[in-house]
Amino acid sequence: MSAPETIETQAGKLDFRDGAPTEETAQKVYDALDFTNALNVYNNSFRGASALAIAKGMDEIGAKAGDIVIFSELMDANSLFLTANADTVYYFTALDLSKGPVVIEQPSNAVGTINDMWFSWVIDIGGPGPDRGLGGKYLIVGPDYDGPLPEGGYFVARAKTNFALYAARAYMVDNDPKPAVENIKRTMKIYPYEPGSFGSSIAQALEGKVRIAGEPKIPEMKFIEASDRAFNTIPPSDFGFFELINENVQNQPATSYDVELAGQLAAIGIVHGKKFAPDERMKKILTEAAAVGQATGRALNWRFAMKHPDWAYYEGSHWGNMLFEGGAFFETPPPLFEKGMFKPLPPTGARTLDSRTAFYYGYTLDSPGMIMRIPGVGSQYLMGFLASDGQPFDGAKTYKVTLPKDVPAAAFWSFTLYDNQTRSMLQTPQKYPRAGSQSYPSPATEAASDGTTTVYFGPAQPKGVARGNWIQTDPKKGWFTILRLYSPLPSFFDKSWRPSEIELVK
Repeated sequence: MSAPETIETQAGKLDFRDGAPTEETAQKVYDALDFTNALNVYNNSFRGASALAIAKGMDEIGAKAGDIVIFSELMDANSLFLTANADTVYYFTALDLSKGPVVIEQPSNAVGTINDMWFSWVIDIGGPGPDRGLGGKYLIVGPDYDGPLPEGGYFVARAKTNFALYAARAYMVDNDPKPAVENIKRTMKIYPYEPGSFGSSIAQALEGKVRIAGEPKIPEMKFIEASDRAFNTIPPSDFGFFELINENVQNQPATSYDVELAGQLAAIGIVHGKKFAPDERMKKILTEAAAVGQATGRALNWRFAMKHPDWAYYEGSHWGNMLFEGGAFFETPPPLFEKGMFKPLPPTGARTLDSRTAFYYGYTLDSPGMIMRIPGVGSQYLMGFLASDGQPFDGAKTYKVTLPKDVPAAAFWSFTLYDNQTRSMLQTPQKYPRAGSQSYPSPATEAASDGTTTVYFGPAQPKGVARGNWIQTDPKKGWFTILRLYSPLPSFFDKSWRPSEIELVK
């Protein structure tokens, strides 16, 4: 088709002379193209910036690779961490795979995952992993290692980046975090793998594939207490975002990222092994793209129904979860679970880009164990961003939600409130902005005589409402919430159990 002499577009007025764009038109097109690529980088690569921000946050409090950051008194609202909870004992570490494989002696009674520096899944650990919560030895192998590996004795997984993130949580015992913390500190070990040691037989050595070696010296583990400490793990939403992404690109192998996404990065000047030096024009475009990217993440979370009404978990509800659209890998919904067996759904062949963008803007790490339809295992999440009237929550007002009797959580359940701006736990005098069935670190909720449980959200404790049934808000801040169901039961999956919408009280 021929090009018109003039056409009005979102990029402005475009002029052509016998089909050839004017210099001004070409510049408008290039500006639009650079902005589009930059916006795609923000939305598609936010996960990489977030992964590096977590590593930097751990470094900020003195934790190097192999050191364990642990929240012995649970995580509170002091730290900036995307949608963490105050229900479980978190412990994190970074794995440096650049010098060879790393062994993790995994504690029992844990739930967690290992991701690479693009938040691509490497392997699950603990309950959803191959050790099934009993503990065991994991061997994490980096992208450049081509040496011998053991014949057995380890759960082996390969990462595409030279750095990886280990994140796990342990459940309290009788509302007390101490037993979990003691178990972690007593049993968790991280150390370099020694080829030819445990896992390698003499027969393997006789084949000339590996040198017989003694057992590696296990270093004394360094645990860094993070409860009550303030540190930041959230990427910036300005030009600094692109500087952070560039740092990740330079740190990791060029082949560690999907070639299409790497192409988007290259289109705005971020290339492995090359200096990132945008001129003033490009800096302006990148800054604007970061602003629109941030707005995209917020729109897809707070106002998802405008574009994705299918993200609502219940018909006509504001409770949602974007992960059910494309599963943990943002392509095919999670398998059905019938008569004790999973029934995978046919691949869609299409990446659910919006659900991926929404997820990584507000949440961290990825794992198949996070989104599975299996009763009694793992946890499930319902996100609430809007009240029953369709308006965002006002911290100066009081709201309530009612859970019908028989909450479908065999282990425990909770609500946590988050600051709209930081997507981290809301900071108020309560310190732990939560309510739920556990009695630590705040009192457990109390059910009514009919078995229902009503939780209030507001700046002041409503008269006649038990302390455990109230989460404090800040009159100067907006908030959202996540309902977590640990070891969810069938009534959650078949939707026969449904919480009320969150309603304005006053």
